[in-house]
Amino acid sequence: MNIRPVSDLRNNFREIEDSVKSGKPVYLTKNGYGSMVVMSLEHYTALTQDTEIKLDEADKAAATSPVRHAHEEVFARVRKRIPR
Repeated sequence: MNIRPVSDLRNNFREIEDSVKSGKPVYLTKNGYGSMVVMSLEHYTALTQDTEIKLDEADKAAATSPVRHAHEEVFARVRKRIPR
């Protein structure tokens, strides 16, 4: 795990860029606490691609169906599915 202070983003950008291009995310800290993660676009796309596909499918289904649900109903269903 590559953990670095956020100031390295400015001071050692090329080094961080090389690290994320090799597929390894860089975890940045500020004042000793986690602040953000820097990763390549390819890595980010791999992590989010399934979600994007499912959202596109949901958009298409919504466009062809007259049925609409209130957000309360949707979130109640989701909460029931989340294991506790």
